[in-house]
Amino acid sequence: MFRKVLIANRGEIAVRVSQTLREMGITVVAIYSRPDRAAVHVGCADEAYPLDGETAADTYLRGGAIIEIAKSHGVDAIHPGYGFLSENPEFAEACAKAGITFIGPSPDAMRAMGNKIVAKRTLEKAGVPVVPGWSGDANLVPDSKTIAEEAKTIGYPVLIKAASGGGGKGMRVVASEKDLVSSLEAARREAKSSFGDATVFLEKFIERPRHIEFQIFGDSQGNVVHLFERECSVQRRHQKIVEETPSQALTPDLRKRMGAAAVAAAKAVNYTNAGTVEFLLDESGNFYFLEINTRLQVEHPVTEMTLRHDLVRAQVLVALGEELPFKQEELVADGHAVEVRVYAEDAANGFLPSIGTITRYVAPTGMNIRVDSGVTEGSDVSVYYDPMLAKLICFGQTRDESLSRLACALDRFVVLGVTTNIEFLGNLIAHPAFIAGDTHTGFLEEHSVAPSRDASDSHCSTEEEVLIAAALALRENGRTSDRGDGSRRQMTANDAPWHADGGWRGA
Repeated sequence: MFRKVLIANRGEIAVRVSQTLREMGITVVAIYSRPDRAAVHVGCADEAYPLDGETAADTYLRGGAIIEIAKSHGVDAIHPGYGFLSENPEFAEACAKAGITFIGPSPDAMRAMGNKIVAKRTLEKAGVPVVPGWSGDANLVPDSKTIAEEAKTIGYPVLIKAASGGGGKGMRVVASEKDLVSSLEAARREAKSSFGDATVFLEKFIERPRHIEFQIFGDSQGNVVHLFERECSVQRRHQKIVEETPSQALTPDLRKRMGAAAVAAAKAVNYTNAGTVEFLLDESGNFYFLEINTRLQVEHPVTEMTLRHDLVRAQVLVALGEELPFKQEELVADGHAVEVRVYAEDAANGFLPSIGTITRYVAPTGMNIRVDSGVTEGSDVSVYYDPMLAKLICFGQTRDESLSRLACALDRFVVLGVTTNIEFLGNLIAHPAFIAGDTHTGFLEEHSVAPSRDASDSHCSTEEEVLIAAALALRENGRTSDRGDGSRRQMTANDAPWHADGGWRGA
């Protein structure tokens, strides 16, 4: 067993990984930037060491500095979480060179899947269905004229995609030829800025697809399994907002075929540890390989809740060279789980991030409610990192039950000091089309669920404003109270809380 593991990440995923490591009796080492010196993930660790800087580029992306910290403090292994260095083969190789185990897939598998063009070609050879498209010569940068000819052959609309990276960066939907050149230039600029690689390729844009992904796991003995699907169709700017399992769109036969394709994709690159094979599913039931994410995904908790397996624990065991702790025939999903991502952002204003200090933070609790969070009261939401505050995951025996539980949990989720998307999430999961399971990647463009501008403006940003609003509401209600039989009575001074029996007291 590893004695000491460094988590090369921050926020909720660093907190999540540390929980499992401590349960396994492993000493947890955290790293932190200057803005994160008082962060929750630092307090969760047994040891914590600073990175001198503020931005991600100066801190969490400095692989050499992180490895030096690990070497200096007797670290056996590094868990990268997701994002940052989690899919960086050079970092994984540097870990191995330093005698430190990287808890993730091999550098070769990362390279095979890190470039989307190479990944598509590899999996097409393995018989995995891929989206029709064009990627040109891997050694040449095609000119705009060549790409225009290929786009016409594919047929509009087409999708321009960056060969490297993810998260919707370097991606543009092009409806007609007149928009191709400007979209191509914009996609290349963004890809170069985000990933250091301006290479792009074309795919046929599939209308109203569902985004279905399969959790995969492999070990060094050659065993590969899938842990069923997650549907992640509802997105904004190509980033997921809601994830659930099982998908309402999959029949048992389709689930079996897609799962087999996911395992075939993993075996084609000798995949080990945790990963995700992502597919697009069209309205006719045809599915196409999209990409493999060579890391643990943000939405892994919904899989954990329906399978009752700790995926981080499995990652650690596989990294130690052990066999997978589960076999395909032993994996049986139970019930339904749904996850939403709580962000500090203004959904009524283009999802712009909201920066500030969290003055009040109360997460919902209860049976079959899970909150993975990296913030608390007093936490600062800075300009330097992604504004995701927490993931709220709810489980039920049926989809209706899990969504009902989620709606109640969102009503009880209190975050003050910054604007959040909590109201937006409540509107989204209450939308009739979402309740009916009629979801696709263009859901938010097709349906209006964002709060109004006025609603966003009235969203209280301080605790004082909440108390004032409560007092005014009481006054406007005519100072009446419920008798208990459905009727109302006029309130008197004796109804003040300090006259009530029980455990209430003034602060």
